[in-house]
Amino acid sequence: MAEENAAENTAAQDAPQVQMRVLGQFIRDMSFENVMAQKGVSGDVQPEIAVQVNLDAKKRPADHQYEVSIKLNLKSKAKGLEDILFLCELDYCGLFHVEGVPEDQLHPFLMIECPRMLFPFLRRIVSDITRDGGYPPVNLDNIDFVSLYRNELMRRQAEQAQKTDA
Repeated sequence: MAEENAAENTAAQDAPQVQMRVLGQFIRDMSFENVMAQKGVSGDVQPEIAVQVNLDAKKRPADHQYEVSIKLNLKSKAKGLEDILFLCELDYCGLFHVEGVPEDQLHPFLMIECPRMLFPFLRRIVSDITRDGGYPPVNLDNIDFVSLYRNELMRRQAEQAQKTDA
């Protein structure tokens, strides 16, 4: 029994230690268009908000450094109407130093764990933008980045299957 524990401890020590540091965060691009105010519409309306999220990650020239971006699109319409209230587009990026992640696990790590670290900051920015735009602050629900990643993998596999069938 002691030999098994010693073997497990040796294997755990040999496994690379995962290290992740956030080197910086920034807004690459942001747009908020208050369509309702431009049209001169006033009154109390109930907004319906559609949210789209896209993720991207790329290697930077420095060793073990990556840039991860969350592209968020919000489109708010008046409930029961087709009138657009506001449009918000935000491209929020983080620079990360990542070491010790096996190569086959790096892509999921960058597309799940890094956005998870950025999301609270993005949520605050969206809340501030919508409030400053004259609407109640939009507090985004948590995003399940694992599901988002899996759905994107399935979408790409289906797309690849269609290409090979054609």
